Parts: sequence; structure tokens; C-alpha cells
Amino acid sequence: MPATKPAHDPQVCNAALVRAFDFLGKRWNGVILGSLTQGPLGFAELKRAVAGISDSMLSERLSELAGLGLLAREVDPGPPVAVRYALTGSGAALAPTLGALTEWAGTHLPAGDCAED
Repeated sequence: MPATKPAHDPQVCNAALVRAFDFLGKRWNGVILGSLTQGPLGFAELKRAVAGISDSMLSERLSELAGLGLLAREVDPGPPVAVRYALTGSGAALAPTLGALTEWAGTHLPAGDCAED
């Protein structure tokens, strides 16, 4: 029997997709970015929005996301000094994708420990 050709040629490895999931698959990155889609937040506000994250992990992730150019750290000299985090253009470009993932998960994945909207 002759071999049939697949309807499409699957890629062995899509490097961009691998990079995206390496990044988004890192615990908290997507949740932090998703929390900032409605506007800038301070550290304490982000900590409340990302239930279960420690101060040190949040600080580490915020530094990483800022280093990748996905969010900006804005300092208001005060008094009192206030630091807020906001999405950059690159970070905001992820908002539709994060929204689609949220909708998909709400429909197709069982509810987890986090309170649902």
C-alpha cells in the first residue's frame, strides 16, 4: 500500500513557539502580565492579584519581565515614593493572546485553586 502524504508538513520544531512557551510556561510570568492588562499596578497590588507568589519571586519576575522589555518600572518620587509597573508596547501586544488563553482555559480546563471571575 503506498504511503499517503499528510495534508500538511508538520514542522519538527517551531523555534518561536518553543521560545514563547519557555517564557510563558515559567511560573507566574503570564499571570503577572495578565494582571497588568487593565493598567499599571504597584508591588502590593500585584502581590494581591497574583495569589500565592512570594515577595522575592514577584521581585525576581518583575525584574525579568522588565529586562525583556515587556513591562516598565515607573517611580514616582513622592513623597511617599511609589513604584508602579506597567506593560510596554511589547507587553501590551500579548494582551489579546493572554485573553484568548484565559477564555480557552475557562472553557476547556477544570477550575484550579485560584478564585475564578
